[in-house]
Parts: sequence; structure tokens; C-alpha cells
Amino acid sequence: MTGQAQAGRPNKLLRNLNAKIASIPMILTALVIFVGGTFWTVFYSFTNSKLLPRLGFVGIDQYERLWAAPRWVTAIENLALYGVLSLIFSLVIGFMLAALMDQKIRFENTFRTIFLYPFALSFIVTGLVWQWILNPDFGVQSVVRSLGWTSFTFNPLYTPEIVIYGILIAALWQGTGLVMCLMLAGLRGIDEDIWKAARVDGIPMWRTYLFIVIPMMRPVFITTIVIIASGIVKVYDLVVAQTSGGPGISSEVPAKYVYDYMFQAQNLGQGFAASTMMLVTVAIIIVPWAYLEFGGGRKRG
Repeated sequence: MTGQAQAGRPNKLLRNLNAKIASIPMILTALVIFVGGTFWTVFYSFTNSKLLPRLGFVGIDQYERLWAAPRWVTAIENLALYGVLSLIFSLVIGFMLAALMDQKIRFENTFRTIFLYPFALSFIVTGLVWQWILNPDFGVQSVVRSLGWTSFTFNPLYTPEIVIYGILIAALWQGTGLVMCLMLAGLRGIDEDIWKAARVDGIPMWRTYLFIVIPMMRPVFITTIVIIASGIVKVYDLVVAQTSGGPGISSEVPAKYVYDYMFQAQNLGQGFAASTMMLVTVAIIIVPWAYLEFGGGRKRG
């Protein structure tokens, strides 16, 4: 009887055959383009490729030149500062906006659309808009001075020491709306009985958020952090649109460094080395996330 039942069952390889056949192009694309392209980039980062790839191995010379270049060091410092501040402010502002929206305010849909609208714009458009807003000749500084505060100075994009903060402002304006929507979805998933129990126990609202709601939204926070972090690592458009890396190299970022060396300086080996370091940065972000989402979950189970 058991043998007949097993004989009647379809082979595991033949289950959902149509779905497996349909997924073949996607699998091939992932293997050839993404995985293959990654290994190709890492491989040629150990060569002295210039205009075209060539098999002239130089070991880790490209990486030594990379980390000895002041421009690359500045790019990493900018990315670290921009990344930490962007992550913190995006989460804080996004969560606060979501908490306000969760109070069932009037015209919620209108406000949600207004806050999310900047995310629909390209980074180039956002960068150009904020380049105009922060321009000292006809932007914020000019408007405030025309109101009588003639000594007012607000010129971040033309001041090397604070130029990265001008880029940060534009990034927060565009990305905070998405964080708000993710956090709002998480808040709407909290059982109403939890809020009622907290009110009955006399727990202040801020303590309810801090010690009850936020821990329950852990998966939402992890997903949001990964989305923000991936955008931080590849930031390029905003910098090009607002400052083109200037003044000097004060707003240089890794993605722009890679583009300039690969397509303008025609130094593929150096560009590949920088790309590999960006890949390592992404891995540092993805591996802990994968562990928390999958490895940690199995242990808890």
C-alpha cells in the first residue's frame, strides 16, 4: 500500500514544473549577469587593465594605490558621515511622521501623498532642485537676507567643511517619505488591544512606543535599515547633480570615484578595485541582515 502511494506521488523535480520552467530565464540572468559580473569585476581588480580589460596581474597593487589616494579616503569619510547621519535621521523622522499619521488625523491620505511624493522624483531632479534652494544667490540665504537679516549665511554646497550636509538635506527630503510609509504599515499591524492595555495600565505613550511597539516592529526596522543602507552605498546622482564632487573633492563619494576612473580616467583596474570595495561594503550590510532574518529565526524556533 505504501509502495502504491509512493508510486502515485509525482517526483519532487516534476512538481510545479511550469513555474520552474518559467523561472529559468531569471535564474540564468542572475547567474550570468549578476554573479558572473561580480566575479569578473573582482578578478580584473587584480590586473593593470586600462582602457580595456587585460590579463596583466599586479596582485593587490590596485588596492594599495586605492587606499593611498586622498580622493578615495575622502570619499570613504564622506560616505561614512553621510551614511550614519542619513540612517539615524531617516529612521527618527520617518518613525515620528508615521506615529503622527497613525493618530487617525484628518486628510491623512493627502499628507501621506505629500510626504511620499519626493520619492517619486529621480535623484537628479532632487539634486537640481536642492542645488537651486541652497544657492546663496537666489536660494534660502538670498530670501532670508531680503527679509532684513542681511548677515544671515547659509551656503553649504559651496563650503567644503559642510558640503556633505547639504547633500544630506536633499537625501532626507526625498527618502524620508518612504521610511514613513514602511513604519506606518508596521504601526498599523500592531494589535489595538495592546494600545488599550497600555492605556488601562497608565503607561505613557512614549514608553509604549519605546518599550512595546518598537520591539514588536523589529522586522520592519531591519528591512528599512537594509533599504536605506543600500541606497547610501550607491549614492551618486545627488552628488553629481548638486556639486559634481566639489568644491574640489570635498563631496566625493565612492560611486563617483568608480565612474570617473572607469569611464573618464580610463583606468579599469583602479575602478574595479573601488567597485570591489563597494561590494565588500554591501556584503557587510547584507550578511548581518540575512543572519538576523534567517539564522536568528531558526535558533529562536
